[in-house]
Amino acid sequence: MTDLFHTLELSDPAYELDGLRFATVKSRALGRRGDVTLWVPDSDNISTLLILLHGVYGSHWVWSLKGGVHRTAQHMMEAKEIAPMVIAMPSDGLARDGSGYLTWSDKEDVERWIVEEVPAIARLAAPGLSPNASIGIAGLSMGGYAALRLGGKYPERFCAISAHSAFPDIDGMAAFAEEPLEDYLACAPREDLSASNWLMRNRAVLPPLRFDCGLDDALIESNRALHTMLGNENIAHEYGEYPGGHEWSYWRDHVADTLRHVDKHSHKEKSF
Repeated sequence: MTDLFHTLELSDPAYELDGLRFATVKSRALGRRGDVTLWVPDSDNISTLLILLHGVYGSHWVWSLKGGVHRTAQHMMEAKEIAPMVIAMPSDGLARDGSGYLTWSDKEDVERWIVEEVPAIARLAAPGLSPNASIGIAGLSMGGYAALRLGGKYPERFCAISAHSAFPDIDGMAAFAEEPLEDYLACAPREDLSASNWLMRNRAVLPPLRFDCGLDDALIESNRALHTMLGNENIAHEYGEYPGGHEWSYWRDHVADTLRHVDKHSHKEKSF
């Protein structure tokens, strides 16, 4: 039991592999238990935390056990490409085909789970993480949408934003979720559900922003439209298009871009 969570279960280091650690907490934001996979490098005084969000159908384990992000990060750390960072990979609440990382009710607030509780879990699970660590937020597909939206909505909390194969507005869920789009639209006013809206509204204080999409991805046109809109609004960002589709082979290849981006901009420490 902790002050923040009614219960906290952490994996036993004797059985952990490749620096992966697993946490289950009784989340006040979710109103139930929530799971987080963490990669915790063997290092003290770690000054960067990356919150890495999964897409529809997935859960906390997919970025490590389908994407191998921890191995990519380990190789990059050993090559001195990036400094040590903790990577926290939370579940999205596990309701529906995907929660959109939205606030569904005061008893199912996935947004608060990500923004407030996941950083707190990382501190409890990784004692070497600085209390003033910089926090980056990133994700793929639905998780990319959430990274853009939450990074834009809470710019003061994050040092960097990165997204792969994202959709910029909640309407993108219609192509993936069995549940009707109307269910998602009922969570909040449309402008609150729009990542584009938050990126424009908080343009003056946005963390450094990057995103990319595969040339064979059905979301390529919406990514191009976001890139054009940001350019027309003079909102600084980096955008890339690369061979590949909406698939794990693409995300495995390009998650290194996220790690470099977050590492590059993690010098401005922000407390959580």
